[in-house]
Amino acid sequence: MRSVGPGTGAALRFVAAALDSRAVVEIGTGTGVSGLWLLRGMRPDGVLTTVDIEAEHQRQARLGFTDAGVPAQRARTIAGAALEVLPRLTDSHYDLVLCDADPHESDAYLDEALRLLRPGGVVILVDALAGGRVPDPAQRDTLTTTLRDLGQRVREDERLLPLLLPVGDGLLCARLQP
Repeated sequence: MRSVGPGTGAALRFVAAALDSRAVVEIGTGTGVSGLWLLRGMRPDGVLTTVDIEAEHQRQARLGFTDAGVPAQRARTIAGAALEVLPRLTDSHYDLVLCDADPHESDAYLDEALRLLRPGGVVILVDALAGGRVPDPAQRDTLTTTLRDLGQRVREDERLLPLLLPVGDGLLCARLQP
């Protein structure tokens, strides 16, 4: 498990602020680093819902949120497999969905994100360049082809306005058009 770097974090904070986010879903809590960046960009009354299969990750994230002075009501942690938890969340309710979990499930995460986002909301998938392998057509391992196909899917979906930010290991962003 690797935390997002400062450049990626700043981009996440910027997008959350630009959207004036009040409801954000994070798939993959980790130790809470990306969650803190998102919370810093969200409205003061905004709520981050973060999902992780590892309860220990969420415990660490909650400690980090508390240490950073984040009020408990601003961060809702849900332990469980994302593809089991996400279907229970409210359709068209969220401003931003961050996907930072098992990249092999990214296609399914995108499906859930599109259902969860309000019109004008944004989905962000981290590590979209897979260490520089995605743009290299000679790279054909499963992870690389999965991410390459996902990028193509996002580009071809007329409901989405895509953007690949070359920050960190790549942030694939897409705005759900109103």
